Amino acid sequence: MNETAPAFAEAGEEPPGAAPRDYLIRKDGRTYAAAHVLADFWGASGLDGTGAVEIPLRGAAEAAGATVLHVHAHEFGGQGGVSGVAVLAESHVSVHTWPEIDYAAFDVFMCGDCRPDLAVAFLDRRLRPRRVDIREHRRGLVK
Repeated sequence: MNETAPAFAEAGEEPPGAAPRDYLIRKDGRTYAAAHVLADFWGASGLDGTGAVEIPLRGAAEAAGATVLHVHAHEFGGQGGVSGVAVLAESHVSVHTWPEIDYAAFDVFMCGDCRPDLAVAFLDRRLRPRRVDIREHRRGLVK
């Protein structure tokens, strides 16, 4: 954000007097609140440790056109599983790993103009899993 930009622009708010922005998704004749993509990665590389998880979470959010508010990860003892979340203005991207079975569960939940498919594509390129299973759900389906 440049130094002369108004404060509301940095916070993701609308300028005074502007019509409120609609964050609903309209696709294939349907209207819904958010797209929720579940991606199961088997045999992915680079998911050991909090730093290794935080970077792909941030990159996936940015690739999708989302606004990252905060990224946090926690490493569990023993086998070294990691849970992490990128909190977005448009919702979140999260991961939970199970190194003992070579598995990571990604959750990409986004509204508005964000592209969760691009987030998953980024993760696929970055982590190079042997197999990916993807399911998409339309949350808050209006019609």
